[in-house]
Amino acid sequence: MIFKHKISKSTKMKISIAQIKLIKGNISTNIKKHLELIELAISHNAKAIFFPELSLTGYEPTLAQYLAFMEENQQLAIFQEISDTHKINIGVGVPKNEKIDNYKARIKISMAIFQPNQSKKFYSKQQLHDDELPYFEKGNKQLILNINTLKLAPAICYESLQNNHAHTASTLGANIYIASVAKSENGFTKAISHYSKIAKIYSMPVLMANSIGFCDNFLSVGKSSVWTKDGVLVKQLNDKNEGILIFDTKNENIILDYL
Repeated sequence: MIFKHKISKSTKMKISIAQIKLIKGNISTNIKKHLELIELAISHNAKAIFFPELSLTGYEPTLAQYLAFMEENQQLAIFQEISDTHKINIGVGVPKNEKIDNYKARIKISMAIFQPNQSKKFYSKQQLHDDELPYFEKGNKQLILNINTLKLAPAICYESLQNNHAHTASTLGANIYIASVAKSENGFTKAISHYSKIAKIYSMPVLMANSIGFCDNFLSVGKSSVWTKDGVLVKQLNDKNEGILIFDTKNENIILDYL
């Protein structure tokens, strides 16, 4: 059974995705880049912004255990402050350390989510690529973000290309799909047709945030994109510059802006 949860015509909100060039393992510099892009989104009155996979550290599986964030890491506090002050929802990519007592650390590919005047949430990638299994553990639950009357489903890279992930998100009521990725040219080519298909099947706009520059052993090619509920690719950033795409949920108009 196909579930479709269309966006109410009375719902008007701007949701942005960020394209960012990451510095391998340099968390403080990457945070500064995040803040610049969040400021850009705020200037356009966006009420949400989502970043690529592992955006605070770069997609670096071999370094994840050294860069991982505990849930109460104080470096994350700035995002909650901005969320509260500017009433904006923020999703950033982190390797999350769920170490219990003195047992071995359990690192998950996660999105830390900050909502105005709420406790932060984490969504962890549920389906891992084989290459990720030596470094990460799977998440075990889909998160649906409630923002006004909208329901957003975060998806992180590999799992966003699996049909069952979008299907589950739709059954849970999602009407917008947020794909946070780190994709090479080959990976992006595969994503184009898949995201178009699931957008059309579930009548669910797809917003894909990709990074630019080298990640692990590949070049991430940006081209962050938006597909409408009809599966049409309507706007795309380039493969070189940092910037944002802003999706207006009422009329599906897109604003594109670069740093």
